[in-house]
Amino acid sequence: MLFTSATFVVFFAVFFLLYWYVFGGNLKLQNLFILTGSYIFYAWWDWRFLFLLAGSSALNYFLGIGIAKSKSEKHRNFLLWIGLAQGLGSLLFFKYFNFFIVSLVSAFKVFNISLDIYALNILLPLGISFYTFRTLSYLMDIKAGKINPTVDWVIFFSYVSFFPSLISGPIDRPKTLIPQLEKKRVFDYRQASDGMRQILWGLFKKIVIADNCAALTAPAFDHYKILPASSLLLAVFLFTVQLYADFSGYSDMAIGLANMLGFRITRNFNFPFFAQSIPDFWRRWHISLTSWLTDYVFTPLSIYFRDYGKAGLILAILINFTAIGIWHGANWTFLVFGFLHGCFFIPSILRGAINKKKKATQIGGRPSSLKTFVNMAGTFILLMLTFVIFRADSLKQAFDYYRKLFSPSILYSFTITEKVNAIVTLLAILIMLAAEWLQRDKQHALQLDCIKRFPMRALIYFSLIFIILFFSPPKITDFIYFKF
Repeated sequence: MLFTSATFVVFFAVFFLLYWYVFGGNLKLQNLFILTGSYIFYAWWDWRFLFLLAGSSALNYFLGIGIAKSKSEKHRNFLLWIGLAQGLGSLLFFKYFNFFIVSLVSAFKVFNISLDIYALNILLPLGISFYTFRTLSYLMDIKAGKINPTVDWVIFFSYVSFFPSLISGPIDRPKTLIPQLEKKRVFDYRQASDGMRQILWGLFKKIVIADNCAALTAPAFDHYKILPASSLLLAVFLFTVQLYADFSGYSDMAIGLANMLGFRITRNFNFPFFAQSIPDFWRRWHISLTSWLTDYVFTPLSIYFRDYGKAGLILAILINFTAIGIWHGANWTFLVFGFLHGCFFIPSILRGAINKKKKATQIGGRPSSLKTFVNMAGTFILLMLTFVIFRADSLKQAFDYYRKLFSPSILYSFTITEKVNAIVTLLAILIMLAAEWLQRDKQHALQLDCIKRFPMRALIYFSLIFIILFFSPPKITDFIYFKF
C-alpha cells in the first residue's frame, strides 16, 4: 500500500474516521485499532512477514520486562544479548546472508579455490531495518535505566508497528512514541490541518520531483557507457535531488499522517541541501538514523577509544559511518559510500571542530555572507559525486561512470528530448528549493503562518494539487528506501 496509491487513501480515510469518531473516547480501543490498522497495512505487502514482526515484538516485550525486573547484572546482560542476537541476527540473515556468501566465494576464487556454497532465494521483509532499530533502542534504554518498560503489550506492539513510519521511518525512540500512546489523545484541528499540509508537500516532492527525476536517471545509469558526459552529469545531479525528494517526501507524509492521528514523531530532514559541510549535512539528513547510530554506536566507541585521542575519535567515526553505509544494503558500494563520508569528518576532527555548529547551520539560522553559499555549493557538489557510488550497482560501475563523467564529452549538448524533460523537472526542483529556502526556519515548507489570509494559502495548496495531478509521470515508483 503506497502512500501515493488510491488504495491507501481509502484505507486511511476509513481508519481516520473510525479512529476519531468511533474509538476516540476509549484509549485502549484506540491503541488496539492502531495495532490492527498497522498489521493490516503491513500484511498488504506480504502477510507471511507479519509473523516475523509480531514474533519480534512479543520477544522484545518480555525481554524488556525481564531486564527491568532482574536484580542480577549478569542476567540483565544475558537478556539484552538475546534481544540483540534476535534483532541483529534477523538483519544479518534477511539482508546480508547472500552478500556474505557471494563475497566469500569471490574471495576464494582469487586463490583458484571453488567453494560449493550457494546463495539463497531470500526475500527482504519490508521495514525490517527500521522496526529492528526501534526494538533494539527499547531494550538498550531499559538496560541503561533511561526508560521503564511498558507492561501494556498493545502499546508496545503499536510502538514497533506504527504504520505511518513502519516501512521507511523515521526511527522513533521509545521516549518519543510510547508516552504518546499511553495518554489520551484529543483531536486537534490545527495539528491535523498542519499534517495535511505536510502530506501535500511530501506528495509534491515524491510524485512531481522524485518520480520525474527517476524517469531520467534510470536510463542514464543503465546506459551510461553510450551516453555523453553531459547527460551523466545531469543524471547524477537529478539522482541526488531524487533521493532527497523521494525519502524526505515519504518522511513528510509519515509525519503528516501521524499528526492527523494526534502524534508528534521524529523529524527526519532539516533542509540538508543547505548544509555548509559534510558534518552539517549529516546533522540534517536522515536525522533519526544518524542520531540513533551516534547514541548507540559512535558514543560508546568514542568512549572506548578515548585513550587514543584524535586517532581513537577518527576510528570511531569511520566505524560509525561504515555502519551507516552498510545499513542501506548488502553491497560494497554502500560500505565504501559510508566509509568515504566518515573520511570527510577527519579534517573537522583534526581541527577540533567536530562538535561545533555554526550559527547558520542551526534551525532558523540566517546565512550572512557569500561564503555561506560557496560552502553550500561545494558541499552539494561533493555529495553529488559520492552519490554515484550510492546509486551504482557495483564499484566497477561507479568507477566506469566516473571515468565517463570526466571525459571530454562533458561539453556535448543535450538532445531535444532530454532538454524538454529536464526543463520541466528542473523547474519543479527550483520550486522545491525556493520554498524550502524561504521556509528554512520552519518544520516544513508549507507552514505558511506568515500568510494570514486564507485565500492566499488556499491558492498555494490548490496550485500544488494541480501540479501534482498534471505533472505526475505515467509510472509512480516505489519509495527508494523501501529496499533498505
